[in-house]
Amino acid sequence: MATVVDLLTYPVKGCAGTSVDGAYLTPAGLAHDRSFMVVSLDGVYRTQRRDPRLALVRPVVSADGGRLTLASADPEGSHGALHLDVTTSAPRRDVDLFGVTYQGIDQGDGAAAWLSDFLGTPSRLIRVPPEHDRKTDGLTPGTSGYADSSAVHLLSRASLAHLHTKMAERGAPPLAMDRFRPNIVIDGHPEGRHGEDWSAAPHAEDRIRRMTIGAADLGYTKLAVRCAVTLVDQEAGARGGPEPLRTLADYRRAPGGGVVFGAKFSVVRAGKLSVGDEVVVQEWGDAEA
Repeated sequence: MATVVDLLTYPVKGCAGTSVDGAYLTPAGLAHDRSFMVVSLDGVYRTQRRDPRLALVRPVVSADGGRLTLASADPEGSHGALHLDVTTSAPRRDVDLFGVTYQGIDQGDGAAAWLSDFLGTPSRLIRVPPEHDRKTDGLTPGTSGYADSSAVHLLSRASLAHLHTKMAERGAPPLAMDRFRPNIVIDGHPEGRHGEDWSAAPHAEDRIRRMTIGAADLGYTKLAVRCAVTLVDQEAGARGGPEPLRTLADYRRAPGGGVVFGAKFSVVRAGKLSVGDEVVVQEWGDAEA
């Protein structure tokens, strides 16, 4: 059977993720996933595409969401950790995510000073407001916090292994899974009408249309279009060479443009997920790439 082998949540968009043994899957994704965002002084979101040092910020949020810690993983720096009481009552302000205006709650001057110093550019920390009502697109509409699009990004080990095979043909070394920043990593042998074997068939996740994991149901939205964030070494917080985009461009081009790797899902039914949960595919479809 196919099982969950890793669960990762990213409390602050663009910053490092945290691997967890279990988490509640809310309608907007894993609990607290992308519920915070670093923005410029005029409210435009920051991304590793321009600020790769975001990868070196290690955020930890308390179970109730009321406390946030920002720690530095900079091997050459000495930034102390910041412990922050999260506010949801401060005035709302406009923030820009991919040219779309949403509302956010500024988390104060202490967080702003810490991030500005660490990133070397004036920044503010914003939290998604409780009344946030974002609608995401795709085959199965849903909602999310400040994620790029859908609530959940899923990737299989078989897909990464296949990419490594392709890269090895170029003489390129393998890359860590964290280059792709998935929420759910899966491996194994799911049951389905095509008889997929995820240990042998890469990109089977592209064909899932509805599935159950633990107590939750998820519906396919779209393929994950990859950008320059995949070029950032997540341990170094710096941009590396041309991989994986160079190799992906050879065999994973989407009909609508761009290269794709992994799949996005909306949450159809919320519930608890745990590492080791079986992935039960309820409906398969045809791959879009």
